[in-house]
Amino acid sequence: MSERRFNIPTVEQIEQHKRKSKATNYFQQAKALGSAEDSASATSTPNEAIEIPPQSNSSAAPSSRTVSETTSQNTTPPPPPVTPVRRLGPNTILVNQAQRGNPILQHVRNVPWEYDDIKADYIVGQTTCVLYLSLRYHRLHPDYIYDRMGKLAHQFVLRILLVFVDIDNHQDSIRELTKSAIIQNFTIMLAWSHEEAGRYLETYKAFEGKPPDIIKEKSVDDYMAKLTECLTQVRTVNKTDVLTLRSTFGSLNRIINAPTEALALCPGFGEQKVRRLQQAFTQPFIINPKGNKRQKKN
Repeated sequence: MSERRFNIPTVEQIEQHKRKSKATNYFQQAKALGSAEDSASATSTPNEAIEIPPQSNSSAAPSSRTVSETTSQNTTPPPPPVTPVRRLGPNTILVNQAQRGNPILQHVRNVPWEYDDIKADYIVGQTTCVLYLSLRYHRLHPDYIYDRMGKLAHQFVLRILLVFVDIDNHQDSIRELTKSAIIQNFTIMLAWSHEEAGRYLETYKAFEGKPPDIIKEKSVDDYMAKLTECLTQVRTVNKTDVLTLRSTFGSLNRIINAPTEALALCPGFGEQKVRRLQQAFTQPFIINPKGNKRQKKN
């Protein structure tokens, strides 16, 4: 077996080998870096060649404020719906829901009406209300109407108590209700049928806002008309007699103070007519005849 020989390098050979290995490593790193840059440049496009289309408003990203508002809207519960304020129509009667089925509503034909949430039974004007009461129901529940009248105190200018008389012995009940109506400042109206009660509601609504000239007594400024109205209140005295007295005496004062003989001379005046006329002028105003009889007896 032959011996294998080993060559021992010198110091110079070792230094030369080190310098060569360093250069080779540097070259390999540089080559690898260059190939990486070439591959990157080949796959990418320069910024100058890229066209960025303008963003439209519809596709634009929402701002931070919009996002926050959207988030708050999604998290905040929606407000409750606002109920519109109902105003009374110019020609509409408001009816309480408790009056549903009342027969008097069938007779309210000339004025429109509708149900509403009100304290009174009927509202027939901006300042006018009506409470309806049946005397038969009042006998069964006597405290019902008084409680309702108390709740409506000072709420309306005109408060009406519409009483339906549906019993025979009604005098005591009506007297009691009249006293309470005076104390509570109510106007009491009596209806003897459902049709009459419905007519009252229609009339109050139809005459809302109108002056009271229609129901006022017409005053006459004519002196002769007033004299005729006054003297014809005496029995058997007619308009012709008044004309005769006016032409003879001239005024009411002279007619009253005329003597019996002067009145008897007037045409158409007999003894009986003169006596009745003078009795009307001279008899006293009797307020309490029973009291006067008692005073005379004493």
